[in-house]
Amino acid sequence: MSDRISISITDGVADVRLNRPDKMNAIDPAMFDALVEAGATLADDKSVRAVVLSGEGRAFCAGLDFGSFRKMGDGDSTAPGRLTTRTHGIANRAQQAVWTWRQLPVPVIVAITGVAFGGGCQIALGGDIRLIAPDARMSVLEIKWGLVPDMAGLAIMRSVLRDDVARELTYTGRQVTGQEAVDLGLATRVEADPHAAAMDMAREIAGKNPDAIRGAKRLLNLVEDADEAAILMAESVEQEALIGSPNQVEAVKAWMQDRAPVFRDAG
Repeated sequence: MSDRISISITDGVADVRLNRPDKMNAIDPAMFDALVEAGATLADDKSVRAVVLSGEGRAFCAGLDFGSFRKMGDGDSTAPGRLTTRTHGIANRAQQAVWTWRQLPVPVIVAITGVAFGGGCQIALGGDIRLIAPDARMSVLEIKWGLVPDMAGLAIMRSVLRDDVARELTYTGRQVTGQEAVDLGLATRVEADPHAAAMDMAREIAGKNPDAIRGAKRLLNLVEDADEAAILMAESVEQEALIGSPNQVEAVKAWMQDRAPVFRDAG
């Protein structure tokens, strides 16, 4: 794993941190690669049951590294690379740095402190749940640089924000702080210590049937795009696979015996 990202896994909870605190975890080419690699590594680890994504130091992520903007200002049109080239299924590399968290088979809880600007805001949106500090700031900042969000942010915003809110934030680049971010839908709730609260939530999720949690995430991701018939069928398929499975039986036995369940890793 690159030094841009650190990962530690304890009792099924992966504590993932953007690790460039001297640059407020700004995104450079190495950070893009590390985000994609981290997502792929966690997706392959059957022992992982929940993920907490945060930033080291005083910020979650300040967005694209300023050096990249400088190259654009100097007229270096090759700086971003060929964005229309699909390198990861339906996504390019920059989009995959965000989309990987949305597609991870387990819940991702994002802890936002300091700022989540531009690409950092889009990375945060890739999580299932976002816990934000009261004074933390979020912004769809790309318009400041004469750009549009292009790291899967718009694909995700349509499911978490009202259309007019997404448009206002995209057109203006306005910064919003903790409670307003929650009120608008950018964040889930305000926490004095987002990382500690995220770890508590992740540990709670990790104590549930991992097969059911993964099935629930598949269904919730499907609901964003599928029609009603596909959703209803998917519910039935997931539930049929769970009923009577070892982890589902263990969940019932543990509840009846008033003890903590002991689940196998998800298949």
